[in-house]
Amino acid sequence: MKTTYAPFDAADYLNNDEVITEYLAAAAEDPDPAVFIAAIGDVAKARGIAQIAKEAGLGRESLYKTLKVGAHPRFETIKAVLHALGMKMTIVPE
Repeated sequence: MKTTYAPFDAADYLNNDEVITEYLAAAAEDPDPAVFIAAIGDVAKARGIAQIAKEAGLGRESLYKTLKVGAHPRFETIKAVLHALGMKMTIVPE
């Protein structure tokens, strides 16, 4: 008998601002910027890609391209998407 598992999707668990904030903060601490971009994508998916794209001033397909693996989005785009998610970046001493 073979055990099968459903694929894990972080977006299924990003259901409130506190969880989302902690998730993004942890991803931002990773030395690989792709981890943070992927986390933003997970949150956008949880909140609704089409709505987040609209609020960020992007097309839905453009947002997908911005957040795909290997993308190198501009700072302004990341800032706009975070704003659409109701988040902002804060700088604190290390």
